[in-house]
Amino acid sequence: MSDIYLVDDHAMMRDGLRAVLEGAGHRVVGESDHPTPALADLIRLAPAVMLLDLHLDQRSGFELLEQVQRRKLSTRAIMLTMSAQARHVAEAMRLGAFGYVLKGSPSREVLSAVEAVANGRKHLGTGVAELAVEGLMHDAAPSSIAALSAREQQVILLVVRGHTSVAIGEQLNLSPKTVESYRSRLMAKLGVSDLPALVRLAIREGLISADDR
Repeated sequence: MSDIYLVDDHAMMRDGLRAVLEGAGHRVVGESDHPTPALADLIRLAPAVMLLDLHLDQRSGFELLEQVQRRKLSTRAIMLTMSAQARHVAEAMRLGAFGYVLKGSPSREVLSAVEAVANGRKHLGTGVAELAVEGLMHDAAPSSIAALSAREQQVILLVVRGHTSVAIGEQLNLSPKTVESYRSRLMAKLGVSDLPALVRLAIREGLISADDR
């Protein structure tokens, strides 16, 4: 049985996962709803497997996945998300995820993924393999937002959700002037000239849903 860490911004989801995993004999050693404390816990606890949501309130699960890869941590990640977008599957695999399972899958699917990944095998949930192939086929022309750094994606996510430069700076420990510079560079990179166009692009690329506005 394996030590598991949970990262999801819905407490009810974490509670349900904990019940399923512990019922199968696994040990949930910690949980978080935010990438920063989650990273500290992963370094300290070194769990075998992490179940990670893609959308974490104002942050992206890819940010944490990137840090795990950069620091060469031993924890193997399984993305457990609602996103069935091919580009997200491809990006998760590029950043070192061992598994990708869609929320709403049966509990046995999650347990199969945990068992496979804990033993060093990749696991793509039902319907995800086709998405992975589609994403790989489009690797030669990656989506514009997927090509941004994790920090740039953080900024754009907060911008399109209507946060001011001051509020973004407070959340990310940046000065408002630095946030404005990020914003200007991002819009130039993405080829958009105003906020409505930026929002439409973010929705089209799957960074946010129309309901997030």
